[in-house]
Amino acid sequence: MSISMNDRAQILTEALPYIQKYNNKILVVKYGGNAMINDELKEAVMGDIVLLSLIGIKVVLVHGGGPEISQMLTKIGKESKFVDGLRVTDEETVDIVQMVLSGKLNKGLVNLMHMKGGKAIGLCGADGHMIEATMKDERLGFVGEITNINTQPILDVLDAGYIPVISTVGCDDEGNIYNINADTAAAKIAGALQAEGFISMTDIPGLLMDKEDESTLIRKVNVSEAPQLVSQGIISGGMIPKVECCIEAIRQGVKRVFIIDGRVPHSILIEVLTDEGIGTMFF
Repeated sequence: MSISMNDRAQILTEALPYIQKYNNKILVVKYGGNAMINDELKEAVMGDIVLLSLIGIKVVLVHGGGPEISQMLTKIGKESKFVDGLRVTDEETVDIVQMVLSGKLNKGLVNLMHMKGGKAIGLCGADGHMIEATMKDERLGFVGEITNINTQPILDVLDAGYIPVISTVGCDDEGNIYNINADTAAAKIAGALQAEGFISMTDIPGLLMDKEDESTLIRKVNVSEAPQLVSQGIISGGMIPKVECCIEAIRQGVKRVFIIDGRVPHSILIEVLTDEGIGTMFF
């Protein structure tokens, strides 16, 4: 599809007020799902984040990596076990989690951003005791519940002109490392930073009135409406904890929170820089 010069100019003009709104403000992006596994989508996401950084938005990327952790556990002959949707993480598994998240995945994303012309630094939640945690449930092993976010390492990286790329492992004062849910960590980080916006990339278009019909996308949700949407079954299953994270971020002072479809190329740019947006906005 070819776009006329006038249409291109119109697109750029439409983006201007959003560039002004987010200029020098913090935008936290939780990155995971299909957009993390598909190489083409991964390149598009990293390019979009570099673009946002270059136009003056302070992007903080927070990533998980559940499928990659499962693949590595399979390679070493260890079965993945889950309780209430959370990975059971014994001592051997937490070592694998740290290796995959903070090593292979984190540094791969940093490298890709540099290839796209950006400047990024990889961090994990144990760096500077950024994500402090305690054991969530003994049945889960080293799965952490966040007790504190220390934003100073993130702010230092932003002030130096780099994009922080954060893997979601936590730590405690005894030196234990914990596996942290990426949605929870990203929402807590956004709240602690008092971010202008928080974007959660998922494998669905957003909240749908009818789960079988993507044209029924709910574009805006007031947090006060969420309980009713849960009782109606519109928010259900795995979406409940994701929405709870969005609500928590709003309550902690984040201005705008979005759930968007990470399977759509350039969905971040469409959400941040256009009138229509692409997903569901919570306010």
